[in-house]
Amino acid sequence: MSDPATPDAATPDGGPNDDPNDDPNDVSGVRYADAVDEREAILTELEDDSIDVDVLATKVARAAALIRLCRSRISETRLEVERIVADLDPDEPS
Repeated sequence: MSDPATPDAATPDGGPNDDPNDDPNDVSGVRYADAVDEREAILTELEDDSIDVDVLATKVARAAALIRLCRSRISETRLEVERIVADLDPDEPS
């Protein structure tokens, strides 16, 4: 039985669990700002050169998934803004 004072979902440094069963590509429910922050944290780890080689590929995969999420959200938002602006003057051709 685990000690309730020690969370099972965190590593000793208090970071997220690097469980190999976690899917680094699962970014469902991640907000844009959180994705940017997490991506920056991963990049900082990678630049530090002290990252454990056993988690390197997982970190890179997670960063890639976050980048895809951010690009998608930016694209979706751009299209939505274009639609909103186009609706301001419906007589103007798009």
